[in-house]
Amino acid sequence: MFDLHQGGKMEIASSVALDGPDDLSMAYTPGVARVCAAIAADPALAHDYTWVSNVVAVVTDGTAVLGLGDIGPAAAMPVMEGKAVLFKQFGGVDAVPLCLASTDTDEIVDTVLRLAPSFGGINLEDISAPRCFEIEQRLQALLDIPVFHDDQHGTAVVALAALENALRLTGRSHAETKVVISGAGAAGVACTKILLAAGVSDIAVTDRLGVLHSARGDLSPVKAALAELTADRTGRTGALADVMAGADVYIGVSGGTVPEEVVALMADEAIIFGMANPIPEVLPEVAHRHARVVATGRSDYPNQINNVLAFPGIFRGAFDVRATAITEGMKLAAATAIAVLVGEQLAEDYVIPSPFDSRVAPAVASAVAEAARADGVARR
Repeated sequence: MFDLHQGGKMEIASSVALDGPDDLSMAYTPGVARVCAAIAADPALAHDYTWVSNVVAVVTDGTAVLGLGDIGPAAAMPVMEGKAVLFKQFGGVDAVPLCLASTDTDEIVDTVLRLAPSFGGINLEDISAPRCFEIEQRLQALLDIPVFHDDQHGTAVVALAALENALRLTGRSHAETKVVISGAGAAGVACTKILLAAGVSDIAVTDRLGVLHSARGDLSPVKAALAELTADRTGRTGALADVMAGADVYIGVSGGTVPEEVVALMADEAIIFGMANPIPEVLPEVAHRHARVVATGRSDYPNQINNVLAFPGIFRGAFDVRATAITEGMKLAAATAIAVLVGEQLAEDYVIPSPFDSRVAPAVASAVAEAARADGVARR
């Protein structure tokens, strides 16, 4: 493990040859001045004559790293390097990890704004809730390049893709499916919103104190807004066990453990996605006793809900059309593209493609590019 990480996992490489004085004079002075002058006259040319159109900044403050929590920017760097390597390997997208020595929302937004001219997109990573919501929203409003918080939207896209196939396998419709989402942090919020956009309306979101509903006086603004979209419409309240009774789907994005007697309350042919790492909320051995479809965030079990199925292709597609943003339509298109690849091979242990399925990133990129054009955010 440590040998693999020795010296880091990435490097900068030149894409042009420097074999003599002529090459040097074009790559650097004096020839480069002509390109600089052209960009000064027309800033859009930076997308043609620099790496900007194909490079994303992977930005973190180190406050919510994997299952480790607030470990700081220096300790977060191995994860950000890994993310950058995945961008390149699976999407052909260059990425630069940026670990910021600040947890102040204003400072992070200001720093990213100042750095933005060097990048074609911003991938926010491992920033704790609720600050992650405000940081993303403010940057989206201020920048004309894609800004994407992968902990929210990458998780949501892949979870929806897997759920679409699990619903197909179990013969359920969106409208009749009862869903419990355990966790109201970044991933829980995004999963709820994308399921609602996909047509799943009966959703109960829980935190440590039970179901989010407006009668509770302890809700943050983010949780209060989520309550209005979910329990306030369905009337489902109480503790986790109360809403698990008869539930068709459980999606865990919170950590913790769900007792087996609570899992046993779910409907027949239930669907359980325990996505916490490294220990799922419902261990697969337990889940299989009560569910037909089981997925986790781990690579050593079938049906891994892995964000790498989404983010490389999403940015590849956004960059291909020079999108100004990543819309809800683009996220839904990505989820559909991933789900469709399973095709007729659909089975209990295969509701989502492998991260190493070479079809995934191109399919996602194509679908995202098409959706960007349909949503009016493509520049070409």
